[in-house]
Amino acid sequence: MPRGKNVLIFVGIIALVAASAVFVYPKGWGASVRPWRLGLDLVGGAHLVYEIDLSKVEAADADSVLNGLRDVLERRVNLFGVSEPQVFLAKEGDSQRLVVELAGIKDVAQAVDQIGRTARLEFRTVSGEGEKATLEESGLTGQYLVKAQVTFNQTTGQPEISLQFNSEGATLFERITGENVGKPLAILVDGELRSAPTVQQQISGGQAVISGIGDLTEAQNLANLLNAGALPAPVTLLSQQTVSATLGSVSLERALYAGLIGTLLIIAFMLLYYRALGFFAAVALVFYVILATALFKTIPITMSLAGIAGFILSIGMAVDANVLIFERTKEEFRKGLSHASAVSEGFRRAWPSIRDSNISTILTAIILYYATSSFVRGFALTLLLGVLVSMFSAITITRTMLALFVKK
Repeated sequence: MPRGKNVLIFVGIIALVAASAVFVYPKGWGASVRPWRLGLDLVGGAHLVYEIDLSKVEAADADSVLNGLRDVLERRVNLFGVSEPQVFLAKEGDSQRLVVELAGIKDVAQAVDQIGRTARLEFRTVSGEGEKATLEESGLTGQYLVKAQVTFNQTTGQPEISLQFNSEGATLFERITGENVGKPLAILVDGELRSAPTVQQQISGGQAVISGIGDLTEAQNLANLLNAGALPAPVTLLSQQTVSATLGSVSLERALYAGLIGTLLIIAFMLLYYRALGFFAAVALVFYVILATALFKTIPITMSLAGIAGFILSIGMAVDANVLIFERTKEEFRKGLSHASAVSEGFRRAWPSIRDSNISTILTAIILYYATSSFVRGFALTLLLGVLVSMFSAITITRTMLALFVKK
């Protein structure tokens, strides 16, 4: 490759690494654009285990109900905006359990209450007047609801909740309003009357509004509950563990310290054993660490202790590729090849070993990611991405530096 092209590639690498370094720094611009997502074991939070009651569920419907329950709780957990909402199913003997991890959550009691609540939306017709009025079921419930969102009344400015039903619900709502023109239609949430507007005309299109809500906060909470839907099977809180933010910060500090010490030891070994070539390996390793962490933050990946362990392991594998390249290049120098030929031939001979070892690791990481859950998946994901970035580092960064700076 012409020297001018190598210079351009190296300048591009320097620019990319510099931008990545600013991006991954936990303060300043990088933190404002996309803050780091840290796991429960690093920032503290709550670990909740629920037992699922499937006694009233048919065996053939069990899987569907379990998946639906997990989806409902995931939606409820996402309402808190925590950095790592993890919701997954686990089997303990004959019982089915659901584990919820909320990283960085401060009000655990509120989270427990919100997750376990069942929001049931009902529209009921009103028969009679005054104290003799009764509410009768209409068949229109939250199961037909597509979306609930907070809006504001154009006249009074008061918060309301706009409801959108699916096609089946829209047909049902149109029939109910057509049969009750001039009569109130009661809207209940969890059995509590929230609004009873009078039907002025038959309403088509499947849209309705809940009015008479106290304030914006109440409207937002109600809309969130309606969107989360009702739980398809009852759940009971079995255990609750809270990790303090102080303990999490200590774990994070120790993990970063371990990663730094490991990286410095690898750099020291490369400098002592390979001398000049070791210097380029050290530079490539620093570049690799910056680029890999920038990728983790961009995706973004929730970093846990297991994820950091996977990343540290990938650092060792990145150095392994450089070792193979250097050994093959030195052999070509001993044969008397020119600088350009030795570098090119060294990479050509080292590539099959680098490729095969990395493919084996990638396949293992993929299997771990899809066959396991929780913290093991975090380990597998950072290992997988770290290996992919290490291949780029070896093929592009190390090769470019050797082509530019190493002389026979």
